Amino acid sequence: MNHLDELESKSIYIIRETFKQFKNPALLWSIGKDSTVLLWLCKKAFYGKIPFPVVHIDTGYKFKEIYKFRDEYAKKWNLNLLISKNDKADKKEITPDKNKFECCNARKTESLKQTVKENDFDALIVGIRRDEHGIRNKERFFSPRDKEFNWYVSKKRKSTEKGDSPFVSMQDAEFDGWSIFATDFGYETNHVRVHPLLQWTELDIWKYIKKENIPTNKLYFSKNKKRYRSIGCETCCKPVKSNSKNVDEIISELKKSKTLERDGRDQDKEDEYNMQKLRSLGYM
Repeated sequence: MNHLDELESKSIYIIRETFKQFKNPALLWSIGKDSTVLLWLCKKAFYGKIPFPVVHIDTGYKFKEIYKFRDEYAKKWNLNLLISKNDKADKKEITPDKNKFECCNARKTESLKQTVKENDFDALIVGIRRDEHGIRNKERFFSPRDKEFNWYVSKKRKSTEKGDSPFVSMQDAEFDGWSIFATDFGYETNHVRVHPLLQWTELDIWKYIKKENIPTNKLYFSKNKKRYRSIGCETCCKPVKSNSKNVDEIISELKKSKTLERDGRDQDKEDEYNMQKLRSLGYM
């Protein structure tokens, strides 16, 4: 079994384990390369038909290419697509030109909170990777969130509570080498975040896209000697210099590149302190 086969096998195991252990899971689909690979893996895990809803958080500021790709493939793949949007952000005129941090929290995090509450989801399958950002490097494959959507890395039990498995201890009991994962945390959770791509790298993603011939948004490919390495809201993303017009060329480029994947994202939000603050509020 080669490296990509091992990654695929482990991710599919985690996806199937999620479906087995939780009553009402959902998949988050940003339409980016990672979440599209994750969606593809979910299709493979259940032989072509994903048995749970696919949620797209629509901030109202996504690239038009994202909306087009979403609508086209949601139909082709027969997805149970739920579009999540926080209309209150429009009414309050919370926009990225005024405050990107506030906008991201209102249009992404608050939208997600509303959707989880309305649909009573107990698990969210998310396409983040450890190598994307230092803050995401702290994550686990199964990561619980409390009623405020917080993830406490060092949650301690009160002395009056029974049991010897604090929140953090159950997290650290994860032995991913043996596919042993904590899914019951001995603590009241709002929902659990599941990260089947945690061990993948950006290069792994592109090699897998090539191997499986996975449809990919054209924003990732060079136009006028520029392309996007990471896509989201049009207001917070900028292209990087690149001549890579196909998957093979992107793979070759990444083998030589010394720049960070998310350098094209708004750097105020990407700052480690701000990213930690956003995640403490419930961000992915």
